[in-house]
Amino acid sequence: MLGIMISRIARALAALALSFFFAGAVMADVVETRGGARLVGNIKKIDGSRIVLGTDYAGDLTIKQSEVASLQTDQARFVRLVDGRVVNGVLSMTEDGRVLVSGEGEPVTAKVGQIAATWAPGAKDPAVAAREPKWRYEAAGDITGKTGNREQFGTALSARAKRTGSHDVFQIYSAFRRQTSNGTTSADQFKIGVDYSDNFSGRRSWYARDESGYDRVKRIALSSVAGSGFGYDFIKEKGQHLAGRAGLSYRYESYDNKRNDTVQSFGLDLGVHHTYDFRDTRLVNEVTFVPAFDDFSSYRFMHESYFEIPLSKRVWKLRLGLTTDYNSLPGDGVKKLDTVYFTRFVFNWE
Repeated sequence: MLGIMISRIARALAALALSFFFAGAVMADVVETRGGARLVGNIKKIDGSRIVLGTDYAGDLTIKQSEVASLQTDQARFVRLVDGRVVNGVLSMTEDGRVLVSGEGEPVTAKVGQIAATWAPGAKDPAVAAREPKWRYEAAGDITGKTGNREQFGTALSARAKRTGSHDVFQIYSAFRRQTSNGTTSADQFKIGVDYSDNFSGRRSWYARDESGYDRVKRIALSSVAGSGFGYDFIKEKGQHLAGRAGLSYRYESYDNKRNDTVQSFGLDLGVHHTYDFRDTRLVNEVTFVPAFDDFSSYRFMHESYFEIPLSKRVWKLRLGLTTDYNSLPGDGVKKLDTVYFTRFVFNWE
């Protein structure tokens, strides 16, 4: 009697396991390519000319839509066709090789190439989501110290918030640096800035920016550079971006002593920004040149270059680089060139 009961329980468990197995096999999306491959997984999205299929065996697979012979889904989803129509239903194939969308309304058929996008119920149309602005944030910092024959301690902190829209970019940033050597302050500076650019036509854009701050070692109580003009993307492709700017500027510098005159001048605002992505690292170079109209020998030249190395996926990065700030007519007792070498940890989030 006990043996019969055990045998029945075993058969029931086996049947249950098989039912889960076959349910999992049935409840899946299938993509068949023109080359004869049959790929099973979860169609995450169809956007433009790509189909992204999530799989347990190979992660996310990106398939050219032009290479797809047929596809089918196990659950209803929204489908936007190239003519603008949006329907909701399960995708399957007809005998003549067309995609059939069966839902609550009238079934709709279309060629595979006529599907512009798909998305799950509750999600957004990829085209709408792509146009929505996205915020990204970063915070960076480094601390240096030395004891023994010489006491030294330094801190550098920075933060940036960047809003990227379909045609414009807005960012606000700040940075603080302080260093003491044997009780003497060798660096004490702060800056905050805003930058807005609008890509109004192809590679062309206009921009407006302002950066203000202080430098107590240089005895600068307030420094501000505002600029506005036009930009052009010389290179704008995946992995590389080269952009130039040209416009007008207003520069203001006031000192906390009476030996130096306050600087107030209109001038040019020229800049170049270059980003290049290697396989695992990124190189960034940025140069700004601000000469005065009334005296071209009075100008500021600012430069920053750094390598960015990822430490963990999309979150932690290591930044190695240098910044230079050259003031052709500095205050009394202040050197023209200020160079900072840095190694910083950067934390990114969205």
